[in-house]
Amino acid sequence: MTYGNPSIESALEKLRKAGAQKILVLPMYPQFSYTTSAAVSDGVEQALNKMDFKPELLTVNNFHDHPAYINAIANSINKQWATTEKAQLFVFSLHGIPQRYVDQGDPYYDHCCETTRLVAETLKLEEHQWRLLFQSRFGREPWLQPYCDKTMEALPAEGISSIDILCPGFSADCLETLEEIQVENKEYFIDAGGKTFNYIPCLNDNDEHIDALVTIINQHLSAWIHDK
Repeated sequence: MTYGNPSIESALEKLRKAGAQKILVLPMYPQFSYTTSAAVSDGVEQALNKMDFKPELLTVNNFHDHPAYINAIANSINKQWATTEKAQLFVFSLHGIPQRYVDQGDPYYDHCCETTRLVAETLKLEEHQWRLLFQSRFGREPWLQPYCDKTMEALPAEGISSIDILCPGFSADCLETLEEIQVENKEYFIDAGGKTFNYIPCLNDNDEHIDALVTIINQHLSAWIHDK
């Protein structure tokens, strides 16, 4: 965990004791941002400097458009649709960052757009059948838009009474999906006149997610070994 336990330092210490000389780092953020993925890399470097441990490092910067990841998401949605009726609108909600970060070169927004476009294409959704929104803003400066909460309040007035919503920027469900989306934003939607709010869980520990991560890891390891 970047900000919790088990810590990056404790994991690296285990690898050091095991004699590791090459370490592949896979931040669990599909879409790269300097605020998240880069923070993992910084945390690894800082921990290694404290430990006087200098293994060779390879970092997976992102996997936002990897076919295995895209297919795992699409399949999780199809499984949901096999048990519940497809809603009028499909919503992708990703964590927001300040707009100025993107203006300064952070590729996060482009990665979010590419992820959602690829999933929508895989599901054969038309442009009017889905939307990309951003959640979790704070402070006064503009963040990435459209804002999720404001959109939830506005959708019923547009004639949208049912939505399916997914958070593909999170590898596992957490406070921001279980509380902010599944509780708070659901309330905004229902209070504004919406009828059906279907939250689709993150990939979590489902088999296709693990298989996708293994595929991504093996591809990077193979390229690393081949380069040597």
